[in-house]
Amino acid sequence: MKRLEKPLVNIAQLLRIIGLLMIFEGMFLIVPTLTCVYYGESDWLQFAATAVLTAGLGSILMTRIHPRTGYMGKRDGFLLTALVWVIFSLFGMIPFLTCSSPMILSDAFFEAMSGFTTTGASVFTSGAAMSHGVLIWRALMQWIGGMGIILFTLAVVPMLNHSGGMQMFNAEVTGITHDKIRPRISQTAKSLWMIYIALTLILVFLLWLGPMDVFDSVCHAFGAVSTGGFTNDTFDAVCYHSVYVKVILTVFMFLGGVNFGLIFKGFSGNFTAVKRNDVFRTYVLAIIAFYALFVISAIVRGDFHSWRDITVDPIFQVVSTITSTGYSPGNSHMWGSFVMALMLMMMFSGACAGSTSGGAKIDRMLFLFKNCRNEIYRTIHPNAIMSVRINGRVVSPDLVGKVIAFLCIYMLLVAAGGTILSALGVPVADAFFSAFSCMSNTGFGAEITGYGATYELLPDAAKWLLSLLMLIGRLEIFTVLVLFAPAFWRK
Repeated sequence: MKRLEKPLVNIAQLLRIIGLLMIFEGMFLIVPTLTCVYYGESDWLQFAATAVLTAGLGSILMTRIHPRTGYMGKRDGFLLTALVWVIFSLFGMIPFLTCSSPMILSDAFFEAMSGFTTTGASVFTSGAAMSHGVLIWRALMQWIGGMGIILFTLAVVPMLNHSGGMQMFNAEVTGITHDKIRPRISQTAKSLWMIYIALTLILVFLLWLGPMDVFDSVCHAFGAVSTGGFTNDTFDAVCYHSVYVKVILTVFMFLGGVNFGLIFKGFSGNFTAVKRNDVFRTYVLAIIAFYALFVISAIVRGDFHSWRDITVDPIFQVVSTITSTGYSPGNSHMWGSFVMALMLMMMFSGACAGSTSGGAKIDRMLFLFKNCRNEIYRTIHPNAIMSVRINGRVVSPDLVGKVIAFLCIYMLLVAAGGTILSALGVPVADAFFSAFSCMSNTGFGAEITGYGATYELLPDAAKWLLSLLMLIGRLEIFTVLVLFAPAFWRK
């Protein structure tokens, strides 16, 4: 009997899993629906209708499609991961199109993609026009996207452990290598999400103890732990006048930038693994170095008027930037060109792989530095045999080559994005800064260079382009770009 050949892509299984994910998104939409009901806002109907539509279509895909096999290979993992983030954004934007202060299509998709990718770039000029339901939905989107949509599914649906779970895990989780902290992928995903939820609940409680009410505490806890950075109008009024809030947010933004697998080891009592981790040490040292340079710049320029200007505020901004959270005071354009250069460096490097942060990741910077050091040494001693070591383990030359290729493609995409934005009429400085900000999932507004406070002023085509850069940056380039390779679609 002739054996059936495995399909190039298991479309039926992909659609079935997408249906399952859509059901989950519909369930998440209940949160803003109930929020609107609680505050007596008319937007509850739009959120309820979107929840029913999303979950309903997902249920149809789940019940009507019956794949011959549950097998999923690498191609399936890449395709599913990229599609899910786009589909979540498409359905997640519907409330923005239909709410009491409706957006146009390009703005709504930009806002949704920015939320799910934890970029934090926004087209909203004021939170006063938004209902509580819209505000909580923006916060919830970035919280879902912080740890990962696929990872959430792996945590709550153990059967996927046998159906391409490892492929999906590798396609979504940030980093160079992906270590399982538990024997099974579903157990690993569940452990990571439990840590994520625990940190969020602790932060909500601590913010509520300060000057924030429960609603604002939840919104900003979602933004800080996910390193997303969406805010509302109360943020400037509360945060920048409260040392307590700044300190608390700084601590949890810092934790959001740490590899969650390492946090798991710390919670498990394995502090030795934390202390000996080369990447974590580099992350801490980078924050200290950038903070010192920030303070020196402020002292030299005379841009400080109280102790907070050279203690709390600089460390808050450094951690916010390097973790790609993107919280920024309104006078950031007054810091001077040197601090702007430091911010660009932090946006590029990012924090640790396996965290919720964006950027190229400290891990790759460490790989690059050690490889460059070896190459310089080999220039003098050409016969020397040297290797890159991270955490006491030798890194294969293939992996080093992959890191170098990633960093080169990363900067080429930023350059290409900035060039296209310039062609669309965006001023050059703002074009390249916006491309860099979205690619690194930092989301700093173009106010840094003076173009505008938000991304609202950008042309519609520019918003679609930046949405693509957000997705590529969140899924770390290869997961998206591999779909455009002809070899991907050939056996």
